[in-house]
Amino acid sequence: MRGKKGIFLLSLATDGSDGPTDAAGAFVDGNTWEKIERSADPEELLRKHESYEALKRSDSLLFTGPTGTNVNDIQFLWITPAGE
Repeated sequence: MRGKKGIFLLSLATDGSDGPTDAAGAFVDGNTWEKIERSADPEELLRKHESYEALKRSDSLLFTGPTGTNVNDIQFLWITPAGE
C-alpha cells in the first residue's frame, strides 16, 4: 500500500474503542507511511508493535467516544483506478 494511489483502508471498532486505546480505529492510504516518516521511523515503531503511535504521528486515528454498541470490528478496503 505504501506509495500506492487509489488504495484506502478503514478499520474501526463499533464500540468506539480499539482494544485498550481511546481510538475507534484508523484510516490509512498510500501516503500514511510517508506521513509517519516525517517524525519517526515507521519500521522501528511497527517492530516494537507501536501501531497506535505510528498512526497518531500520521494523524490517521479516528475517535468517536463510546458508541453504546458493540457489533464487531469492521474493515473497509477501497481500491480504485490509480489517480481517482
